[in-house]
Amino acid sequence: MGIKRYKPTSPGRRASTVSDFSELTDKNKRPEKSLCERLSRRGGRNHHGRITARHRGGGARRIYRKIDFKRSKDGQVGSVLGIEYDPNRTCRIALIQYEDNEKRYILAPQGMTAGDQIESGDKVEPKVGNAMPLKSIPLGFDVHNIELNVGQGGKLARTAGGSARLLSRSPKWAVLVLPSGETREVRVECRATIGQLGNAEHQNLRWGKAGRSRHRGRRPHVRGTAMNPVAHPLGGGEGRSGGGRHPCSPTGVLSKGGSTRRKNNVSNRRILRRRKTKRYGQLPTPKK
Repeated sequence: MGIKRYKPTSPGRRASTVSDFSELTDKNKRPEKSLCERLSRRGGRNHHGRITARHRGGGARRIYRKIDFKRSKDGQVGSVLGIEYDPNRTCRIALIQYEDNEKRYILAPQGMTAGDQIESGDKVEPKVGNAMPLKSIPLGFDVHNIELNVGQGGKLARTAGGSARLLSRSPKWAVLVLPSGETREVRVECRATIGQLGNAEHQNLRWGKAGRSRHRGRRPHVRGTAMNPVAHPLGGGEGRSGGGRHPCSPTGVLSKGGSTRRKNNVSNRRILRRRKTKRYGQLPTPKK
């Protein structure tokens, strides 16, 4: 696992870096056909055909790999057949074959290699790759693929290099510190997988050129201040301008400072310490 840098044979190649894929078992291996399905692209459009998410479209065709986020195969030992690349996520995936010859894909934690044995259940050994309820995991362990609701499947800490730390536990709730710095409570019956996810160097990659963003399905993003006033509320003006108002979308919806969490979400009540937020400018001085 590392980053590969090429000789600067072109301006785009000069600034770009790629992963060396050294952790993959076989770089030329095709994915397991029974665990794959086609994805239809929508280009940011809803069922009416209207664009609801801007700057999306195109991109390389991807085949979706069905991932076992629930880890519900209890009582059977699974063997790791290999570590594979998944174009739909930043971390690597591992192909598992269980004793009944069923195959499943899971998120590959750091240190997992072909030939390893993994299990899932209430009373399994707390080693990397094993999935168990939070009530059975020793305190201080790093975990990933954490459930928010019992039996729902992992929702938290699923990105490359992601992991959460189990701080404390009560009879009903376990306290976790998430990668964002947020501290929250989760039911002790919820399952999590031990270990930190691999491919932690992904955050250090440099795309280097616009073409690599287009390959990922990201179209160009034009600033509102560079448009005409008929195209955007921030457009127009003589020379370069700051827009004359707060940043907003082409339809006038404010784009900064708003809340991104769902209102009246039950899971928000279990947040003990919110993640750190960026503050723009100087905070107002409290009145005496």
